[in-house]
Amino acid sequence: MTGLNIVFIASEASPLAKTGGLADVAGSLPHALQHLGHKVTVIMPFYRQHIAASGIATRALGRSIEMWADGVQRHCPLHEAVVDGLSFLLIEQDDLYNRDGLYGPAGGAYDDNLLRYLLFSRVALETAAQLGATVDILHCHDWQTGMIPLLLKTQYQHHPEIADAQCVFTIHNLAYQGNFGADWIHRLGIPSHHFHPDGFEFHHQINCMKAGIASAQAVTTVSPSYAEEILTPEYGCELEGFLQNHRYKLSGIVNGLNIDDWDPSKDQAIEAPFGASKVTGKNRCKQALQESCGLNVSDDTPLLVLISRLADQKGIDLLLANAGRWIERGYQLAILGSGDPHSEYALHQLADANPSQMYFYRGFNETLARQIYAGGDIFLMPSRFEPCGLGQLMAMRYGTVPVVRATGGLKDTVIDYADNKSKATGVHFSDATPEAFDVALEQAIELYRNPAVWARIRCNALKRDSSWEASAGDYVGLYQQLLADPK
Repeated sequence: MTGLNIVFIASEASPLAKTGGLADVAGSLPHALQHLGHKVTVIMPFYRQHIAASGIATRALGRSIEMWADGVQRHCPLHEAVVDGLSFLLIEQDDLYNRDGLYGPAGGAYDDNLLRYLLFSRVALETAAQLGATVDILHCHDWQTGMIPLLLKTQYQHHPEIADAQCVFTIHNLAYQGNFGADWIHRLGIPSHHFHPDGFEFHHQINCMKAGIASAQAVTTVSPSYAEEILTPEYGCELEGFLQNHRYKLSGIVNGLNIDDWDPSKDQAIEAPFGASKVTGKNRCKQALQESCGLNVSDDTPLLVLISRLADQKGIDLLLANAGRWIERGYQLAILGSGDPHSEYALHQLADANPSQMYFYRGFNETLARQIYAGGDIFLMPSRFEPCGLGQLMAMRYGTVPVVRATGGLKDTVIDYADNKSKATGVHFSDATPEAFDVALEQAIELYRNPAVWARIRCNALKRDSSWEASAGDYVGLYQQLLADPK
């Protein structure tokens, strides 16, 4: 089969605008697909201030899409940004997208988010239909684009350039489903005959995630284990039964990294370069991190690191329950993150009381994040659930050994020492309890105290192939299967 014409439609994409892992996937997977010989275009909102802050140049295309939404006829100009040969088409509507937050103020959501992303979805479909070539695959991401497969079937099936496109819908985090009041159905012209339990109705509300699951030809998640977990009551977020009904089209494909961006042998943000064949630079990175964080400089002291949203999902309470005893044992901690105010306060209190052993940076700083990945010994990721996770991939890329809860993508990407001593890249624990986390950490410390064993684990981590190449090939296989046997 010749190269495919693939259109990604996503609410965020790196490096233009980002809040989480969705942006990393929407910004890097298309590059990998292009490297395999396919034509890929990414369509996203024109978040003017966020894109300006990224430093990426944009140009107005001199054309626009007219679209009715909530009683208003809107004029939506199109812009383009090109990043390393990949075209991003940007939909302008400043009153909706030029805001301080992508989805809402800190800790909240905008009341008009359904209007914002339903308009975006419609204009994105119109834009895809005007690309000048027949679209083979429409790849949509998370609830913000969940209505697209339904709209294509019911309102855009007469556009010849997209009518035969196969829709793939990727769930990055099932916990965020896009629930809105049913009054929006008529205000936005959403197909009302699909508002039922087998469609997008959920407790008498609109559920955009359900719309995508029900109407897409294929549904993917970002790791095989998460694809299995969301079929259970523990992880299904009340959609497990609905997902069971669509299990035949559900699969999990693990995320990758742009390994050129995350390369300790070339990273200018870290103290010294290193790699699997020459790790001495990592010791210098550890010393530099200890110095910059005000920690005692010591090669022998285990340096535990964490970069995370401070949220219940991420198991931050498990960290807080253990941090004091780990400090008493003489370990060091360097933590970067923000989120729950109570967690932030507790971390500040611990760091202030133990400045030579613990450092906490509230917020996000990419330079510091890279220095933490490079300088740490053990990366902590005690997530209650983790669809895929990128932190553990970045940590392994920099030779920092992960201690993770065995869930979702963490289970799929980190090889547990207890399961395979020769190929291990980290340590797992199962129960989401402080005690289980502590036991796993102590196991990692025991391995750290054995230089030969630790060197092997660290080398395995450094050598792990976290590129998009294999996963992009899996996506192409899925696309080709859909086109060979259209549903």
